[in-house]
Amino acid sequence: MSNVTDSPSDPLTPARRRELLEATYDMFMSSVAGEDAESTRFGQWVRDVEAAGLFAFENRRRGPQGPEVAFARTTGDALEVLNLSSYNYLGYANHPEVIEAAKAALDRYGLGAASSPVHGGTFDLHARLEAELVDFMGLPDRGVTLFSSGYAVNTGAISAVMRKHHHVVMDRACHMSILEGAQLSRAGLHYFHHNDPADLDATLRELSSQTHRILVCTEGVFSADGDFGRLKEVVAVAKKHGALVLVDEAHSFLVAGPNGRGVCEAAGVLDDVDLYVLTFSKALGGIGGALIARSDLARYVGWYARCRMFSCALDPAVTGGVLRALELGRGPDGDARRTRVRDNADHLRQRLAGKVDLGTSESWIVPVTYGDEESTLPLLDFIQRRGLDGSVLQFPAVGIGESRLRLFATSEHTIEQLDRAADIVLEAAEAQGFGL
Repeated sequence: MSNVTDSPSDPLTPARRRELLEATYDMFMSSVAGEDAESTRFGQWVRDVEAAGLFAFENRRRGPQGPEVAFARTTGDALEVLNLSSYNYLGYANHPEVIEAAKAALDRYGLGAASSPVHGGTFDLHARLEAELVDFMGLPDRGVTLFSSGYAVNTGAISAVMRKHHHVVMDRACHMSILEGAQLSRAGLHYFHHNDPADLDATLRELSSQTHRILVCTEGVFSADGDFGRLKEVVAVAKKHGALVLVDEAHSFLVAGPNGRGVCEAAGVLDDVDLYVLTFSKALGGIGGALIARSDLARYVGWYARCRMFSCALDPAVTGGVLRALELGRGPDGDARRTRVRDNADHLRQRLAGKVDLGTSESWIVPVTYGDEESTLPLLDFIQRRGLDGSVLQFPAVGIGESRLRLFATSEHTIEQLDRAADIVLEAAEAQGFGL
């Protein structure tokens, strides 16, 4: 069964259609020509895919990121789908009290900060959020530095703390923002096998004879695989060799741990982590992020992270909304939502287990590996036209032949919605041949 029959007719020949579907992201990343050949080729590829009715990215949503959403594709198709493509894990992006808090901050402070946080862009509202984060984490000796994007926390913090002749050692599955932060720092870059403390130990053993600073980077929940970081073992190995530790809890802050303090809390290593990274765009439903570190280090990063020094501060409305989301998330409301999102993710996994490849997923990120990059466009088109939207990863975000559909479970999905989503995925697996 092919999804092409569900797409509008187009003037492309079968050979040209095959060429379009075989195109991969990395094909448009470089050119030896002096002109902008790669952008021209990419633009033509998008236009041709749109003409074929297959372009399923950059959809224009017509409402909030709830469990169901209506959108218009760039091809003009209007669809209503189950939304498992956004990481509004606890539903706070749409919570009425969060929205009211954002509106109140907008009325009081205006639309934007209109200045760098180091100069004129810091508001008392930012200070309140920083204090609330420290109090929630139970780390009174720590400081907080706010960033206007979660990506910038890693790039800014790593490039500020690490220097040439230092060493960054990162899990091979770490996010691109960690890699780019390491590259910006000009430190020596090393990898250890994913979630492999023994391989980390071997790598650090080679470096620890040197006197230079070492930073070990890992994550609470890895966004490509949906598995938890082995933080207890990784932190112990890093500390044995005198290394600093950065843990990115972007997908686990406010969701993992007994009180929502992340996988660091669950693993009992919260006090041992030197740089704790979190984002506001996941469980808190906003945008931006923060670094939690010892006070002097946090302040230093605030001044020496160039992406923060030379960027506008976090806008007041988002800050107000995030602050209210954190207040709700640390209390009984957050406890109930954390339970629901974990139960929902387990239910979705159980519906799919043994029928498609779920890898090592343990969290609210449920990846379904479908393999070949050229299957991406047909798969997305297929599931969207049947009423489901998910997020895809393909090379170079994952290895060649390891493309996957990521399904983000939230506390707001119903069991009936998750069952419908699972049925569509299994229908796609049968139609496109990636079932087990």
